Amino acid sequence: MSAQPTIIYTKTDEAPALATYSLLPIVEAFTKSSGIRVELRDISLAGRIIATFADVLKAEQRIPDELGYLGKLCLEPTTNIIKLPNISASVPQLKAAVAELQALGYALPDYPENAQTDAEKETKARYAKVMGSAVNPVLREGNSDRRAPKAVKDYAKKHPHSMGKWASDSKTRVGTMGGKGDFFSNEKSVTVAEATDVKIEFVSVDGTSKVLKESTPLKAGEILDGTFMSKAALVDFLADQIAEAKKDGVLFSLHMKATMMKVSDPIIFGRAVEVFFQDLIAKHAATLQELGVDFRNGFGDLVGKLDRLPAEKKAEIEADIAAAYASGPALSMVNSDKGITNLHVPSDVIVDASMPAMIRAGGKVWDAQGRTGDTLAVIPDSSYAGVYQAVIDFCKANGALDPKTMGSVPNVGLMAQAAEEYGSHNKTFEIPGKGTVKVTDKDGKVLFSHEVEQGDIWRACQTKDAPVQDWVKLAVNRARATGSPAVFWLDKARAHDAQIIAKVETYLKDHDTTGLDIRILAPAEACTFSLERIVKGEDTISVTGNVLRDYLTDLFPILEVGTSAKMLSIVPLMNGGGLFETGAGGSAPKHVQQFTEENYLRWDSLGEFFALAASFEHLAETFKLAKAKVLADTLDTATGKFLEFDRSPGRKLGTIDNRGSHFYLALYWAQALAEQTGDTELQAQFKPIAEELTANEDKIVQELLAVQGKAVDIGGYYKPCDEKASEALRPSATLNEILAKV
Repeated sequence: MSAQPTIIYTKTDEAPALATYSLLPIVEAFTKSSGIRVELRDISLAGRIIATFADVLKAEQRIPDELGYLGKLCLEPTTNIIKLPNISASVPQLKAAVAELQALGYALPDYPENAQTDAEKETKARYAKVMGSAVNPVLREGNSDRRAPKAVKDYAKKHPHSMGKWASDSKTRVGTMGGKGDFFSNEKSVTVAEATDVKIEFVSVDGTSKVLKESTPLKAGEILDGTFMSKAALVDFLADQIAEAKKDGVLFSLHMKATMMKVSDPIIFGRAVEVFFQDLIAKHAATLQELGVDFRNGFGDLVGKLDRLPAEKKAEIEADIAAAYASGPALSMVNSDKGITNLHVPSDVIVDASMPAMIRAGGKVWDAQGRTGDTLAVIPDSSYAGVYQAVIDFCKANGALDPKTMGSVPNVGLMAQAAEEYGSHNKTFEIPGKGTVKVTDKDGKVLFSHEVEQGDIWRACQTKDAPVQDWVKLAVNRARATGSPAVFWLDKARAHDAQIIAKVETYLKDHDTTGLDIRILAPAEACTFSLERIVKGEDTISVTGNVLRDYLTDLFPILEVGTSAKMLSIVPLMNGGGLFETGAGGSAPKHVQQFTEENYLRWDSLGEFFALAASFEHLAETFKLAKAKVLADTLDTATGKFLEFDRSPGRKLGTIDNRGSHFYLALYWAQALAEQTGDTELQAQFKPIAEELTANEDKIVQELLAVQGKAVDIGGYYKPCDEKASEALRPSATLNEILAKV
């Protein structure tokens, strides 16, 4: 890291990446006179693919491994990174990105879904490194502190978002395996006393063995878990849920995270498709095999390949598809107009966004006719499904939550050093036959084992001791700073949580907790406790593990302030640096579609504004840079004014979009810098800028509005052309000329 104060901005994907073309020039203009360097580093899906296969590309096409570089940087004390939402790619997304890059002249190999040769297997392994949750475990060398800024909460109370009404007789509920053959019920967990190295091995009933993973180093005090989901139990459960949805007359919806949990959840998703369409699949098995259909990529994989068939065969299968829809329960829809169901594409429905949206809508989802109805929301593993059921039960009994009066549930999340990363990485396997999975240490001692069947999904995860200590410290500090109760969402009946609880109880003794309300409650109980307080306007800190952190930092923000994109997300890196995250990106694909069709970008960068202010504060402290503190304070002032005058993107053409919101941030920020007296140099510099922006407000807004309503070409979805995208996202010549004067 340079000795010069530096903010690293991440170039990511979809709407956040498009917004960067508009916002980053403003940030660069406002910071350059303060001696702050702003660097853009490409960790987009396309960028990661290109870096991974740089050896097969032309020299001018190659880019360095920016993600690997940033991962090393996160270990340094002066690091300052602003992390935007990125794609956690499913197989369909990966294939689409590869196809786009190939069309742009990148000689990338196709993704070999059924790798046979050594070369294909090597290619598939390289692609696996960029899929799923590939970015976050690399960058998150600290635990997270995520909360709704006061300004956002105040705005939501004054301008409450819509909330659907809940009926006490709503049929909406969560369907889960309830500890019968799922990950929760089969989990085993150990804490190793000394550093060791473990081997994961499958031993078949015929005595043959296969090493699934040769080496997994563990540090002293590290927790290692292993568990599996039974294929037989899963298939029976899915069949029961489909039958229950049909009997109850509710929409069937499946809620998974096949993007982040790139190994386990696509398998589960595929099983759901196979069970729902089992008669169709049985009848046309030979044809589906010939087409190479893989239902792990969703039912859309079949639909997209039907055109390869002779017209008569295609018509026959389409008729059988219609019959399957007619005979089964109605399916929840992603897009009713286009006939895209909940089972079409695994990356279309992500549990941490889809469940809060359903709850916010009064327990309703869309059907094929564009109407809303109650749903059986299927979340197979029961580890956290009870959290959503607790919210549903609470809303049925008490009605919808009220944004005007509700309190808040900020989160302190355990995630440092890839804590609790499971279902995604190199310790998740689909079992090839009947036998035993054994985990043995370097001395050959069996730490734990599982009796498994063919098709079962076995997974393991690690949680190092130092991140747990840091997590407990962060929770105590937040409780002390706020006076709110801090609740560890941990279930003593779950093997992994029992190990975590032992550590929490030990490390709490290292801190002064006098006068603090710190509790350990099972997740569903913790959720109900938090809801009972939230309706009274009271705040409760949720202190959770990694996956539950992911779920809750969408669930409560969506209910409290209408979106998770407006959250302040600070990751104090364990070695002293700072990672500042900017909110979720779940709606990003829809925003890109609207932008290319209408030249209107509805993406809200408010979370980025908060992250940037926190980043300046960190720079000020790290480098003793007074100007950075002035930039932080004035940006906070500007953001407050931004909210007061409601300058977030509107909902339809003719109102300001993302680019207009960026202009108003620049206007208010320049005004705040011109009015402050703490730094006379910045005051003098920005006084004429503020005056010019103010005088040209109407002209700039009209220039931004004038381009709306027409299709725009940015050169690509996964890899936009920088020149085209910059031109499209910076259409105001007047604004650009003023920024050039800063």
